[in-house]
Parts: sequence; structure tokens; C-alpha cells
Amino acid sequence: MLEEIKTRISDEVDALTHELNVELPDRIKKAVELGDLRENSEYKSALERQQFVQARIGHLAWRMSELSKINVDDVPADRVGFGSIVRVLDHARNIETTFTIVAGDYIDLDKGHISVDSPIGRGLMGAREGDDVTVTLPVGPKRFRVVELTTLPQQLESDE
Repeated sequence: MLEEIKTRISDEVDALTHELNVELPDRIKKAVELGDLRENSEYKSALERQQFVQARIGHLAWRMSELSKINVDDVPADRVGFGSIVRVLDHARNIETTFTIVAGDYIDLDKGHISVDSPIGRGLMGAREGDDVTVTLPVGPKRFRVVELTTLPQQLESDE
């Protein structure tokens, strides 16, 4: 899980760095050649994109440094935490759903990824297999039972 996230961040940084150093200077150069920069939408658009790309690279660098601080030995092996795969039963609908607890930047709802900072992610944190948890959602409280739990340490153990 951690290596997958680090790879995704690294790939995004590589793509953004290429855009920042190769594509955007070319766009800016072409826009400057069009003349009057005060009313040049291509120029303004390229500069705005350049600022966004620089900010995104900075954010990703911060995210990578935060991920490097995660010590898998400190992640609980018996409770929901970062990287856990959790199968829960929705008491009201009697439906089971599987979630993977991920960092906010890497949510993929189609794959069942939810952020550690989402209401469901926060509500499940620290729960053990068999626990009932009440999660406060914008539409009101929702009760889940943790049916099955595979923590990050367990996943890494099974990969070996």
C-alpha cells in the first residue's frame, strides 16, 4: 500500500516536472509571440497553470515526506488504521461493503478507497473486528459492524 502510493506520487511528480520544465515554457513562449500580454488569455492561462503545477509539486513533496515518516511497526495490527481493508455491515440496509483506508489524495471510490479524514474513515479508525461503530454523516448517524479487518501490517506480512 505505501509503496503503491509512493509510486503514484513519484509518477505524478515526474509528469508535473516535465510539464513545468518542457511544456509550459513552450506554451508561454508561443503566447508571448502573440503580442500584447495584457489581453493575452493564452499567456494568462499558461502562467496560472504554471503556478498550479508548482503548488501541486510542493504538496506532493510534503505528502511524500509525510509517508516516509510512517513506520509500519507503529500501525496497529488489530485495529483499523491507515491502509486497512475493512469489510463492514451497514445495519440499516443489511449490506456489506469493503473499504480501504487511504490518504486523501488517493481516494478511488470505484475501488472502495475512502480517506482517513472522511467521516466514515474517522469513524472506523481504531475499531476492531466485531466492533459496532456509529459514524456521523451529513445525513445523520449510520451504524456499521466491522465484519472483517486486514490491517496494513497483515497485508505486508502476507506479501512476504
